[in-house]
Amino acid sequence: MSTVSNGSPHRRVHRLRCSVQNYDWGRIGSLSRVARMFSSNSGLQIDEADPYAEFWMGTHESGPSYVVESTNTSSNNNGVSVVGSAHGGSGVSLKSWIDENPNVLGDEVVEKWGVTLPFLFKVLSVAKPLSIQAHPNKELAGILHKARPDVFKDGSHKPEMALALTEFEALCGFISLEEFKDVLQNVPEIAEVVGNDYANQVLDFSCQAGEEKLKAVLRSIFTRLMSASNEVISKAISKLKSRLSMASLEPWPLSSFIRQLTDKEQLVLQLEKQYPADVGVLAAFLFNYVKLNPGEALCIGANELHAYLRGECIECMATSDNIVRAGLTPKNRDVQILCSMLTYKQGFPKIVQGVPLNPYTKRYRPPFDEFEVDRCILPQGASTVFPAVPGPSVFVVTEGEGTIYAAPFEDVVVEGDVLFVSANTRIHLRTASESGLHMYRAGVNSRFFEASS
Repeated sequence: MSTVSNGSPHRRVHRLRCSVQNYDWGRIGSLSRVARMFSSNSGLQIDEADPYAEFWMGTHESGPSYVVESTNTSSNNNGVSVVGSAHGGSGVSLKSWIDENPNVLGDEVVEKWGVTLPFLFKVLSVAKPLSIQAHPNKELAGILHKARPDVFKDGSHKPEMALALTEFEALCGFISLEEFKDVLQNVPEIAEVVGNDYANQVLDFSCQAGEEKLKAVLRSIFTRLMSASNEVISKAISKLKSRLSMASLEPWPLSSFIRQLTDKEQLVLQLEKQYPADVGVLAAFLFNYVKLNPGEALCIGANELHAYLRGECIECMATSDNIVRAGLTPKNRDVQILCSMLTYKQGFPKIVQGVPLNPYTKRYRPPFDEFEVDRCILPQGASTVFPAVPGPSVFVVTEGEGTIYAAPFEDVVVEGDVLFVSANTRIHLRTASESGLHMYRAGVNSRFFEASS
């Protein structure tokens, strides 16, 4: 066994100091859970004027975490070593530390992915919509990274899962054929942009023609919409805005002609205020409008179109930061790449509820080997155990206070604390506050270990 660089080789739990991303769509100042967690984790004050969008826990170079070399180790009343806070000393990057100590990953993980943490863990605080985007599969990611490394930072794929902490809204995937026909009949501005010939391909489409034919028709219409000139899009959105505004006027004296706007129409008007004259405003009609309750999750595979809209969530993904954007953004857009890479699958996405492991913990297992997430909500006075698993884990506290124990170490944990746990380590948690303890764990998907055993 190699000797860890910041303590005993037998120590299995290590505090992490993590990174923050101040993207402009993040919640501002202390209104952001990300800001509060980052401040607690780093010891830095919150800038109340800045947006705090993402709290990153992992090894990606765009937001690395650091293993803390604590300078204030002490003992509790039971004589058990208690590690200092995440900002109590210097540290080495988690990536470098894993390179020096590959045993912390477990043999099966190293054999599959090499000496690297295969997942990236995040907390998101979303105040306004993220861009309409998709993440490339491994083959395309490698091609894009080689051609444009300044834009596509790595050659990895990025399947992901969003697990709602609050009510959470997103656009995800294309609507069904019947809904698509309704849109083309009831949103004339889209038909005008793509042209009646293209619109009629959908309106006249029969399911008997087959799924692949339908995907080809959808691809051609979506590409034509997303490729339209700024002038054409601006004119269409102006018409759309006027039409919907008229429809939402006070009912008197035209009560018999006024109707209630749909949720999608209300959303589109909100998007227009935030991204005026953006093609994404029109394109939003073609996507599923998903609303998650706390504890519900959404899985997004490679080449699947999505855009997070508002709320806070835990997010986990393969270790990558590759994004192809095409709307609702002032950033660089790669319309042709996006339109060519999408799967064009239709229908409402599956909402993942999680599988109970015990009275306090649910597991969310996506169809991706790299990761899974456990959600642990401990009420006051409760305790639970996370059995040892063959791969590494990252734990993060989002609310409350408690203690974490992994023989022979015990430590107090509070909101914002992040812990790296080596493979084959049993963890015991218990609460230490009236508010209980909310903790999330990311690890390699247990299905991977079951399949390889």
